[in-house]
Amino acid sequence: MNTFFESVPYVGHVITSNIFVAAVAVVIATLLVAQITQSVIIATLRRLTRHTRTRIDDKIIDALQRPLFYSVIIAGAMVIASLHGVPAHVHSIVFKLMQTALIFLWSLFFFKLVRAILYKSKDAPNVTLVQEQTLPLFENAAFVAVVGAATYGIFAIWGINMTAWLASAGIIGMALGFAAKDTLANLFAGVFIIADRPYKIGDYIELDSGERGRVTHIGLRSTRILRRDDVEVTVPNAVMGNTKITNESGGPSERFRVRIDIGVAYGSDIDAVERELLAAAREVELVLSEPAPRARFIAFGDSALAYSLYYWVAKPEQRGESRHKVNRAIYTRFAAANIEIPFPQRVVHMINEKH
Repeated sequence: MNTFFESVPYVGHVITSNIFVAAVAVVIATLLVAQITQSVIIATLRRLTRHTRTRIDDKIIDALQRPLFYSVIIAGAMVIASLHGVPAHVHSIVFKLMQTALIFLWSLFFFKLVRAILYKSKDAPNVTLVQEQTLPLFENAAFVAVVGAATYGIFAIWGINMTAWLASAGIIGMALGFAAKDTLANLFAGVFIIADRPYKIGDYIELDSGERGRVTHIGLRSTRILRRDDVEVTVPNAVMGNTKITNESGGPSERFRVRIDIGVAYGSDIDAVERELLAAAREVELVLSEPAPRARFIAFGDSALAYSLYYWVAKPEQRGESRHKVNRAIYTRFAAANIEIPFPQRVVHMINEKH
């Protein structure tokens, strides 16, 4: 044992005095450390995250495994470049190349990390901003941010002046912003619509301009609405963000109330009128029994007693068909019950003035 410890200084002297022997020793030590990193650190992290409910930590460890291993290899290469006897210019170039490689390596890791978080957030119930439609936007923004930071770091390593590049990028960005202001307005409006969620795919909406239909697609640039005549209307999100939208599918239920106004002649039996109106609504299958239909005596009109019939249907798009069937039922029942539906009348009195 004493002989072994006495030989250690001699072995150390041989390694440090010969650059090739030292390089081989560094390579062996680097591979050993890299293997330990893989076997111990990564394995320990996997053990710690084995019992978690989410899978995102496993994806992070998978993404971390390769950059961690190669970072140790690159560190070993930098140690070799720092050995005594390596020319200064070689040392400088190798260091810059290795630092550049590290930036590329870890930039890729951070992009994978952000991407995994975005995909996990997409499926989270309490996250409304990251959706299927906005995912490409955030993914591209993360890519641009990572590439921008990596480019700045590489330029700094190689001593390239960034002032002129940043000035040029600013001018180009301003030009593109003015040229694509409408596209950007639609883009940001789309993000806010998806985040604020005034409507969602499948909702039946009516715009202030009169367009009415079911939402079939919410994109970053536009929203598509399928009207009752099976015509799809594409509305820019900038317009959607600045108009009044009535979401007929919103609220606690998708049930939709329909109102039918009708007049009956003066002198009609008002109890019979209300009874026939309610019976006409109940005989139509589309009309819901709960809430129950309601008949209301609204006003005394010029030529008729004004009534309103209220009933509910299961979906907003059933308004037109249900109104057609209920109107038919009202007309048939009023005719059978001798309830007159008057037309506007005017009484003209002729006065014969004597001169």
